[in-house]
Amino acid sequence: MGNLTGSWRYKEPSTVEECDSTWETDSESDEHQPGGEEEDSGISESVSPADAVRGAEQLDHGPPQFGDIMESSTRMKRSFYAAKDLYKYRHSYPNYKEPRQPNEYRNLRFYLNKIPLVPDEERKSSRFGTSGIYIEEILTKWRGDYEKLEHNHTYIQWLFPLREQGLNFYAQELTQDEIKEFQSTREAKRRFLLAYTIMLDFFGIKLLDKNGNVARAPNWQDRFQHLNESQHNYLRITRILKSLGELGFESFKLPLVRLLLEEALVEGTLPNMRHSALEYFVYTLRHHAQRRALLRFAQRHYHPPENFIWGPPRKKRIPASGSTGTRVGKNEAVERSAGKARSPREGRNHFEREVEDTDKRKNGEWKTAKGSKVILQECRGRVDLEEYIETIPL
Repeated sequence: MGNLTGSWRYKEPSTVEECDSTWETDSESDEHQPGGEEEDSGISESVSPADAVRGAEQLDHGPPQFGDIMESSTRMKRSFYAAKDLYKYRHSYPNYKEPRQPNEYRNLRFYLNKIPLVPDEERKSSRFGTSGIYIEEILTKWRGDYEKLEHNHTYIQWLFPLREQGLNFYAQELTQDEIKEFQSTREAKRRFLLAYTIMLDFFGIKLLDKNGNVARAPNWQDRFQHLNESQHNYLRITRILKSLGELGFESFKLPLVRLLLEEALVEGTLPNMRHSALEYFVYTLRHHAQRRALLRFAQRHYHPPENFIWGPPRKKRIPASGSTGTRVGKNEAVERSAGKARSPREGRNHFEREVEDTDKRKNGEWKTAKGSKVILQECRGRVDLEEYIETIPL
């Protein structure tokens, strides 16, 4: 009976609307519904592993994300492939059959520096040799080597693993058991954060603190220009965001997506990124309230406004202030927080704090250590990056 119930909980979506639960309620205190509200742990709870294995369908791989925005005359349409891909991710890949092979925890062993990255065949001899490359070499020698980071396409699946197969078939998909083990291993998480900062620097962004706040790096002008012109990196950003959520850093997504949206829509430094940010980046966030706040912010700055297609359905649009009491007040508080965020040069602390306050009312999560920002401000500038990462309680 348990298997029958578990199978019944998951229904394969067939439309964009079925994939997107962002606007299914206008209240910030969303009730948890099986298959509706998304978990932020990266571990599936609504469908047991036994029930999930019963499904035979694996995650499908569609066309490149930067080419899948379809346009009919002047009317934009949302990508069903994007919506379905992110729906499955947010719901911990329901109906996804995990690889049937010995449980080697290959991703964890790579991050513990016990096994090397194994490239795909066509790059094995030219770039990595025959023995691969260890994570410590990447962390110590690749930072700032933008040519290597740009033109190698085989390492990203190792640095940012997911529960789905990438282009490098030597990279192993994560399993739920390996995710739990990874999240409890301090050294693996420390190296993962360092790998994240290397990629942020490649994009022209710097990590500010242990809450995941980010801002423009000193080299942002050159790197943003490159990022605006090299759209295959938007696929990498989507993967990085997904991997952050899988490996225990869900809270790091919001500041990064918020910065990228502001650069794309307000500052105009990344105009080519705006559709990938709205179709993909926003929908990697597992919390309804965070997605709504980001989309409301984007809607205020999107041009032309009539082409904004990621807002709530007409029948669920929020009435004017005062007509629905406290519900409208909560939504307006989140919207105001999106408009009051600091500039890209100063990070996104205010915006994230307001959204965190909203989520705390919902489920008690998103706890922030008292005084951590003051301590980090004192430390910043007198310790190097690796020493700073060491201070982060993982």
